[in-house]
Amino acid sequence: MTTFKELPLSATLQHKLEAAQFITLTPIQERAIQPALDGKDVIGTAQTGTGKTLAFLIPVIEMLRREHSAGEKSAGEKSAHTGALVLLPTRELAMQVHEQYENLRTKTMPKAALVIGGVSEKTQIQGLRAGSSLIIATPGRLQDLTDRKFADLRHIKILVLDEADRMLDMGFLPAIRRILALLPKNRQTLCFSATLEASVAGLVHEYMRDPVRVALGSVLKPAESVELKAYEVRPGEKIEVLRQLLYAEKGQTLIFTRTKRGAQRLAQDLARDGFTATMIHGDRSQSQRNGALSGFQEGRFQVLVATDIASRGLHCDDVAHVINYDVPKIAEDFIHRVGRTGRAGLSGRATTLAAGVEIVELRNIERTLKLRIERMQIDPSGAPQPKRHVQNTLASRTLTALPGEVFV
Repeated sequence: MTTFKELPLSATLQHKLEAAQFITLTPIQERAIQPALDGKDVIGTAQTGTGKTLAFLIPVIEMLRREHSAGEKSAGEKSAHTGALVLLPTRELAMQVHEQYENLRTKTMPKAALVIGGVSEKTQIQGLRAGSSLIIATPGRLQDLTDRKFADLRHIKILVLDEADRMLDMGFLPAIRRILALLPKNRQTLCFSATLEASVAGLVHEYMRDPVRVALGSVLKPAESVELKAYEVRPGEKIEVLRQLLYAEKGQTLIFTRTKRGAQRLAQDLARDGFTATMIHGDRSQSQRNGALSGFQEGRFQVLVATDIASRGLHCDDVAHVINYDVPKIAEDFIHRVGRTGRAGLSGRATTLAAGVEIVELRNIERTLKLRIERMQIDPSGAPQPKRHVQNTLASRTLTALPGEVFV
């Protein structure tokens, strides 16, 4: 089975998928959708950008369609019960899943309730009181609304935990446990994660029933479609190297920093240099985050500067280049960052700038991931040269590769 047409889906959903140009199944979709359609619990581990969203949305949509049709036949009206719940770690990711659902649902199917922090509760509460058949939510806001009796989860038939490892990393385990305690014991659970670390494995053991396990290769390796390179520079050289990379880049670039303050300062510096740059981090208001993300997705900004909190919530297929302006502290964050490019069958580039102690941190990441990242060098002539021949000034330099230089 390699195409969506081979799946036992309704004609209306098949038409929606074809209209959206979803033709060929990705490996995670090929192995996860059918067991989910059969009503089995599924735990899927795969790299970011592998099509996990459709792997759980298609079974959810088919279940809701069947429930909706059965409700109309038996009662002459739509069921008021919520049938599916999707939990995600960030507002941006929840909004993108909601948009994907709205694009695939038919006009007769119910709309989804989007329950996220950072926006007014009023509309969300109205949607929950109206009996939305699907809730797409972040754990913190949903727990708050369930505690105040605004959400009834007693009739959930499918629970989806997307980016489960990230939700646990962000401290959502207590909220998830409180939410799961409200769900029926005989529900179906679909859990997707970039890694199956101990905390996720414990969650699977406690809340899933004999799940079908779908694991695609090593979950701690970047996609082969992403070209990895790195520069080892002095701290004061980073910004100039970044400028030269951006001057040479025609596509959209996503830049990661470790801190909110660093993201703010870097985006402002780049804007002063004439780049169309924006930023997304935790201190920005929800409207500012939405505006930055939509502007980047629509091509109005060439550069988006983000902190790690956003690295798993950004789903932009057109990112040509990811730049780690600050080296991430752990290997998994490196994978999450570089997974923002090389998506949907496209090639991508990921460049890391390391200075000072970051050079050691980058080498530790390489050892953990068993990667060989090609080292690049600043060269005044534009031709590859060994490090010992490179001058110390950055004036008028271009960026070139050191032939054969890699590190493990």
